[in-house]
Formats: sequence, C-alpha cells, structure tokens
Amino acid sequence: MITNILKGIKAYVGTFKLINTLRLWKYFAIPMVISVITAASIGFSAWGLSDNLGNFISKIWFWEWGAETFTTISTFIGALIIIAVGIILYRHIVMALSSPFMSPVSEKIEKHLYGINHFHRNTTNVQQLWRGIRINVRNLLRELLITLPIIIIGFIPVVGIISSVLLFLVQSYYAGFGNMDYTLERHFKYSESIEFVRRNRGLAIGNGMVFMLMLLIPLVGIILVLPLSVTAASTETLKVLEKSRNLDQLSGKISKTL
Repeated sequence: MITNILKGIKAYVGTFKLINTLRLWKYFAIPMVISVITAASIGFSAWGLSDNLGNFISKIWFWEWGAETFTTISTFIGALIIIAVGIILYRHIVMALSSPFMSPVSEKIEKHLYGINHFHRNTTNVQQLWRGIRINVRNLLRELLITLPIIIIGFIPVVGIISSVLLFLVQSYYAGFGNMDYTLERHFKYSESIEFVRRNRGLAIGNGMVFMLMLLIPLVGIILVLPLSVTAASTETLKVLEKSRNLDQLSGKISKTL
C-alpha cells in the first residue's frame, strides 16, 4: 500500500514536460474553465450558507450562558462542513464534465509511451461523458456516506485529529479514482474498473493526495490540478496495465509449452 502511494505521488514528476512534449494543453482549456467556474460557484455558496447552517447547529444549545460563543463556534463548524462537502462536489462535478476532454489526453499518452497496438474499447464523447457521470455519482454518494460520520467524529476531542487524517485519505482515494478512470474506461467495463482501483487503491490515494494539496494553492491550484493529476494518473495506471498485459502474455506462452 505505502509503496503504491509513493508511486502515485512520484508520478507527478515530469508531468509538465510530458504535457509540453505532446502538446496537450489545448485539451485542458475547457476543463480549466469548468474548474474555475465550479470552484467559484461552490465558494460563494459556502460563504452564503455557512451562517444559515451555523444558526441551525446552534439551536441544539438550550442554555442562555455561552449561547453567543456556541453560535460563533457553530458558524465556524457550518463553514467547515460546507467547505468539505463543497470540495467533494467540486471534484466530482469537474471530473464528470471533463471526461470527453480527459480521455483523449490519456489515449495520447498511451500511444506515446506504448504505441497504438493496444486493445481499446471504442467509445464516443457522449459515452465518455455518461461513463464519467456514472462513476462520479457513484463515488460521490459513497464518499458522502463515509465523510459525514468522519466529520461528526471530528467533534470529539483528540479523536478529531485522526478524523482529519481519515477525511484527507478518503478524499484523496476518490480523487485518484476519478483520475485513473480516464484511462481505465478504454480498457475495462464499469464494474471491472471499480475492481481495478480497489486492487490498486494505493496508487489512487497517492495521486489524490497531490490533487488535494494542489487545491490549497489559490487559483493556480484550481487551474493546474486537473492537467497534472490526470497526466500523472494516466502514466502510472498504464504502467500497471502494461505489467499485467506482459504477465498475461508470459503466462500464455508458458501454458502453451506445457
């Protein structure tokens, strides 16, 4: 697991060079716009709703003493919840809508690294978009089901530190999942891709960790996070697929000689 996490992180090295070599920036133009608009929309929503959620949370405090302090804390907690959910929504919306643009990027990287003789499932832009929506809606629901209990546990003193780490790992996993699927959609069906990511969850977490950290960089992170993370995920996912393909071919040759 740890080895694969490190591989997922190291895959980011050389991404700028590969993007420039293959002239991939034009494919990222629309996804970048989608990313900025989505981030801005969620950011403004979080700003406007944090007070409302904070006031709702503060109603559980029935006593007069400390009511003002608890309201302030509730507003802060409300903002954190909205931001956490907002980041989740941001990732899945951007990844789903960017599918028709990211799949060609992954394919060009594969052709550059391994040639054009690999087996591919022929899919249209509409199919790629539907696949992206389907994968991300599934991941969104699962991530929310896992995230909400972690946030609640975070209110417990001391345990809150552990919950923060768990929250980061969960979000990293699903971020990496989405980035890897741009490559997997050409090779596997829906259920097969899910199983592939489960077997290689370390790669997904490693890729997603850098993805999540890049979002902390104002504006620049939002613009560059998808190009770099998709390129890194594509190269590392292709390595696993190529290794598996070579092992299958070797197994076939051995079976023929027996």
